[in-house]
Amino acid sequence: MKDVNIGIQDISKIEGHASLEIKVRNNEVTKVQLMFTENKRFFTQAIRGRSIDVLSQSVARICGTCSIAHSLCCIEAIENAMGLVVSQQTQLLKKLTMYGLMIRDHALHIYLFSLPDVFNKDSVLDFTPEQSHFLHDSFDIKRAGNKLSTVVAGRAVHAPFPQVGGYAQVPTNKDLKAIIPDLKLAREKLFGVLDEYYDCPVNYSRSTDFVALVGKEFDFLEGEIMNTRGLCIPEKNYFEHLNKTVLPYSQAVGYKFEGDTYMVGALARINLNKKGLHKDTRRDAKKYLRVFPSQNIFHNNLAQGIEILHSIDHALEIIDTIDFKPEPKLVFEKKACEGVGVIEAPRGTLFYHLDIDAKGMVKEGNIVVPTQQNQINMELDIKNLVQNTIDKLSKEQIKYEIEKLIRAYDPCISCATHFLKVNWT
Repeated sequence: MKDVNIGIQDISKIEGHASLEIKVRNNEVTKVQLMFTENKRFFTQAIRGRSIDVLSQSVARICGTCSIAHSLCCIEAIENAMGLVVSQQTQLLKKLTMYGLMIRDHALHIYLFSLPDVFNKDSVLDFTPEQSHFLHDSFDIKRAGNKLSTVVAGRAVHAPFPQVGGYAQVPTNKDLKAIIPDLKLAREKLFGVLDEYYDCPVNYSRSTDFVALVGKEFDFLEGEIMNTRGLCIPEKNYFEHLNKTVLPYSQAVGYKFEGDTYMVGALARINLNKKGLHKDTRRDAKKYLRVFPSQNIFHNNLAQGIEILHSIDHALEIIDTIDFKPEPKLVFEKKACEGVGVIEAPRGTLFYHLDIDAKGMVKEGNIVVPTQQNQINMELDIKNLVQNTIDKLSKEQIKYEIEKLIRAYDPCISCATHFLKVNWT
């Protein structure tokens, strides 16, 4: 395959549309373009003129899968802009809300979309009778995450209870304790899939930078932005280090950090802060944690499984030790201000920057989602993969390896990436 063009059109099972073009000349990969071809949805324009009273519910509609992440990040940006410090109880409710999201969202990916790659199957429908229990395990784990989000936040998707300054409704301790059996069952079922990913020999290693929110504990909401080289940046200063990169062939803008490409997501979080994981997670996942820090993108799947375990363990601790009681929301006067919100969504770091006028209306805003940050890094990983396999694998095998690599990233544009058509010339 000295000279070949690989054209992969219309990635299916995605939230949006994407295509991939690869050019090989004289056995050297000369071009990789991952194109997000979905029409622009103009998020930043859509939030202009919106009142902060309804903004968090509006942005939740950006993504059905990660609606809770968008809501909480927006709320954090508004609270930071207004100078609000929420109660410890509210912060714990936010953590539980995020844990519900992480449990159900990661389970969807690692069981239904990526696990078939471990077994060299096209889908879960092709699992053998001996493998079919993983499908049932996924339902048990997703159910636990959905129940946690519903009890704490009102719904698993487009949750209505989280609001600026507090929660519209506080869960009863009785309702919280009622989901403990579901969480414990999910925890028990999880180790089987962790073993599968731990034993899987797939290796997509390439030296790259990792960036994530890092705090004293393993946290999806609090901390400072850190990269592999140890640079720590306060949340409010992150945009001074984020470099927007125009990709003329794609509808999405790419990003670099300090001028370099980087990866965000579960792999970045575990690489940078595995010591901050819950003590029960560190104890029972000790074997799996040995592989981190890792440069192997496929280990992003294993990292997601470990994050499910952490989310369950900390949720169980909070439910068991905290006596939740109704409390008033913070009362504040609207003012002209700016604020930044940064949280760790399931697929990576999510950023909101809001400029608000004296009436509480959004003047300007910026939203940076994980896949935008990962796009350039994905292209480089694809280039590395094709370059290393161009003389070793068939065209169909290379295509499948690219699919697995993209799925390992679990990008926001796709739940499960499957390339329907490849043109080789």
